[in-house]
Amino acid sequence: MMIEKSPFESASGSEIFRSPKVLAGITIVYLLMALVLSKVGLVSGFALAGLPFLMLFVVLLFRFPIIGLYTAVFMAFVLLGIGRYVKGVPVGLALDALLIATYIALIFNRFYSKVDWSPAKKDITVLAIIWFGYSLFQIVNPEANSFSAWFSGRGIGLYMLLVVPLTLLFINSNQKLNIFLYLWGGMAILVTLKGIMQLQLGVDAWEKAWLDEGNYKTHILFGQLRAFSFLSDAGQFGANQAYSGVMATIMIMAMKNWKSKLFFAVVAVLSFYGMVISGTRGAISIPLIGFSAFFVLRKNKAVMLSGFFLLIIVFYFFKFTTIGQGNYQIRRMRSAFDTNDASFQVRLDNQRILRAYMASRPFGGGIGHGGVKAQKYLPNAYLSQIPTDSGYVLIWVEQGIVGLIMHLLILFYVVGKASYKIMFRIRDPNLKLKMAALVSGMLGIMVANYGNAVLYQMPTSILFYISMALIMNMKSFESEVPETNQADIYLKSSND
Repeated sequence: MMIEKSPFESASGSEIFRSPKVLAGITIVYLLMALVLSKVGLVSGFALAGLPFLMLFVVLLFRFPIIGLYTAVFMAFVLLGIGRYVKGVPVGLALDALLIATYIALIFNRFYSKVDWSPAKKDITVLAIIWFGYSLFQIVNPEANSFSAWFSGRGIGLYMLLVVPLTLLFINSNQKLNIFLYLWGGMAILVTLKGIMQLQLGVDAWEKAWLDEGNYKTHILFGQLRAFSFLSDAGQFGANQAYSGVMATIMIMAMKNWKSKLFFAVVAVLSFYGMVISGTRGAISIPLIGFSAFFVLRKNKAVMLSGFFLLIIVFYFFKFTTIGQGNYQIRRMRSAFDTNDASFQVRLDNQRILRAYMASRPFGGGIGHGGVKAQKYLPNAYLSQIPTDSGYVLIWVEQGIVGLIMHLLILFYVVGKASYKIMFRIRDPNLKLKMAALVSGMLGIMVANYGNAVLYQMPTSILFYISMALIMNMKSFESEVPETNQADIYLKSSND
């Protein structure tokens, strides 16, 4: 007869560590880890330590492929920052690999039932294919001289093609939409906190090394650090946080429970603070344009008038007063409203120089061939000697007037069609607000992209392309609303 051992006699918690066998096992593990680190180095050691977690992630990815898209959002925020700590590793390819792996996981996940591609069969997918096709054409552009340069700029066409169909396939319910918005908001909080740490505690050794490589010229102005968090640079940090702030502010109104409202309020406050400490002047246009668009989308005269009045006050504060001029961040933002600013005049001069050169090149000089970044591949090329600054100037220089027109038509078609649906077709008031949050933020980014090429950098590009797919598929979220409630929802919406 087996005598059952009393649970009070079993070792648990800290009692387990009194066992010589357990202590010996832990000691052996630590010794092995020390040996591995001494042989392969710290980075390789951490890579080996993370191998089991990678295997677990792959298993989960093949079981739940949507994890790949959410992970892509997370990676878009942190990937370029990791590059400051891990040298010699092509971290930029990690996102490409993840997105392709997500497609493979989806196919294997539906191996027997087959993947239903019908949700992705929309006009936005066709536009993504056309845009990527034009990007591929740039490989054989007679003006292009470097495939490596094209490969470095592949994201301009590739990420839209990879992200849009995945979004249409995966994010097809309000619950999944909310997960994306919460993830975006959570990451926006983290990047601002990192930016605050840089200002209050100083940069770490790896960030200092990055600044010493020459980046201090644009990130330390008059003895003041422009926070860049763990994004590519201060410009992207400021623009992305302004984008996040617009989204979060409108989402406060869309959320029903107070916890969600509080979360997005925190996101909004921290995001706009992140915009300010970045010292990115052009980022101020994102909330100004974004909220202006939102007031129009609401179709409510009282909201529109009060909203525009508030924006006029903000504009007047920066343009015509000197209040807060002693604060560096306010002084930096105020310079964005000065049309006589020296850097603005230099940009106009560069555009005049480029206009003469581009007149005979309708297809541009080739992707990756424009601006000072191209000096890595083409140090003596004409286009690599002239800063492009503006995102649209970059498209014009690299893909010509043909590419620029195509790019603008795609952007305005998507935003225009979505705006029409929000104003005249969607009946669910909460869905209206969520979609308006995405459209308003996108319009802000589109305008800010004239000053700096913020649209084509992570994480803004990934958030933007996911948003494009969502606003072109908004009917799938409204279909969850019971038909019996449609009349009530319509009446409530019309009174907004």
